[in-house]
Amino acid sequence: MSVRAEQKQKTRRALMDAALNQLTADRGFANLSLREVAREAGIAPTSFYRHFNELDELGLALVDEAGLALRQLMRQARKRIEKNSSSSSVSTSIDTFMEYLASNTNHFRLLLRERTGLSKQFRTAIKAEIDHFSTELSEDLRRAGELKNRPIDDPQLVAEAMVTVVFNQGSEALDCTPKEKAELKERLKKELRIILRGAEIITRENQKAAKES
Repeated sequence: MSVRAEQKQKTRRALMDAALNQLTADRGFANLSLREVAREAGIAPTSFYRHFNELDELGLALVDEAGLALRQLMRQARKRIEKNSSSSSVSTSIDTFMEYLASNTNHFRLLLRERTGLSKQFRTAIKAEIDHFSTELSEDLRRAGELKNRPIDDPQLVAEAMVTVVFNQGSEALDCTPKEKAELKERLKKELRIILRGAEIITRENQKAAKES
């Protein structure tokens, strides 16, 4: 990579970090201004356009980055579960998710706020990332059910329910005290186990009804 290309990449990164740093519980991406982002990144506002056509393009780049981090999170949890087969998959996954929240707080704020925001472009991009995440999770659930001989009929639906619960609880965890976060984490593990156990029971009942009919 040439020196010029490397510098351009560093400035692009600085702009993305500047936008992330300005996201708070009370301030979403829609409240940011190009001038403020450029100033925090240490460049002139006119130089912004050498890297992004508009502020929303920068935001969509952050959405892509957040989605990638979520997929990496899932793969990390999967490796931990495979490495320690005696560990609870739900517990390991939630512990890994909480680590993700701690290191990607503002990425998660962006996903939470903009998934129901005014921008259709943002909503579409975030939905695609969450759908991708749910699909990967559903495949994990399917494989786990087969290995344990405890299959579930509709792993995609179960995955979507789990992701909804995780995102809702994750939003609460962002501004919790350490004690509240620990309590929330245990509650979240229990909620996911209830969803998974319920899906397994429904599957068994459906299989039994099919055999009797």
